Amino acid sequence: MKHLVSGLALSVALAVPAIAQETKVIGVSIPAATHGWAGGMNYFAQAAIDRLEEAYPELDFVLATASDPGKQVNDIEDMVATRNIDALVVLPFESEPLTGPVQNVKASGAWITVVDRGLSVPGIEDLYVAGDNPGFGSVSGEYMASAMPDGGKIVVLRGIPTTIDNERVEGFEAAIEGKNIEVIGMEHGNWNRDDSFTVMQDFLSKHPQIDAVWASDDDMAVGVLAAIEAAGRDDVKFVLGGAGMKEMVKRVMDGDTMIPANVTYPPSMIATAIEITAVGLVSQAPVSGQFIIGSVLVTPENAADFYYPDSPF
Repeated sequence: MKHLVSGLALSVALAVPAIAQETKVIGVSIPAATHGWAGGMNYFAQAAIDRLEEAYPELDFVLATASDPGKQVNDIEDMVATRNIDALVVLPFESEPLTGPVQNVKASGAWITVVDRGLSVPGIEDLYVAGDNPGFGSVSGEYMASAMPDGGKIVVLRGIPTTIDNERVEGFEAAIEGKNIEVIGMEHGNWNRDDSFTVMQDFLSKHPQIDAVWASDDDMAVGVLAAIEAAGRDDVKFVLGGAGMKEMVKRVMDGDTMIPANVTYPPSMIATAIEITAVGLVSQAPVSGQFIIGSVLVTPENAADFYYPDSPF
């Protein structure tokens, strides 16, 4: 069940004053701003909380950011113990380490909204909000195939080990199947510029010919481009990232041959998740299920529609 809460229903619900009731607490647990997309997510999360606290005085929010899974587990356990949260909006740093702790929060009776990186056990969450990760991989693979009609050798950088990373890679591999595109290397760059720089350096040292790179993320693409430049390699024809970082979209707009396209995956989805969760606590609106935000291919022809120069990401 997708798009259970339409934009219209959400705006109507937000416009109706809630009946006075006891304060309910929503915990929001997300990764710290360790890279560009996460920085954008942190910005949109705080903006949504500020807006909703003003709109709903009967709601209280507690926001915690974590730089590793262990810290995130501790944050969530603290929310339950000290704030007795009624709902948890969580974007797991990693899927496996967060599954048990979030399952415990569910057992306490709290509403669970999982964002972006799913848990390793299905069905724990009441609401799942994410981009279309299989679609993100498919759109990326379809573009790669169209840009390389004669095939070629590519390397792939994966993100942090999570269910969404698996979905993206599976969608990508399905899209390039039978297209004479050979994946000669695939490693985790962890959605991190420095890690991706190191991974790409290793790829370049191992492979004398690399025709293109699926970086699968704009922060990783930055690291990949730096490694290519440092190595002085001119065999790599282009790098395909993703998520719509403004710098990358601008390069697409400007016709940069190394960044000819991008694929959207908006960090503002965290605000969508927080707002829908809030509506569920203050009204009778049905908000369980899935809310999936589609991925779009950004090209020079439509890049202006996705370029937000004032965005933090």
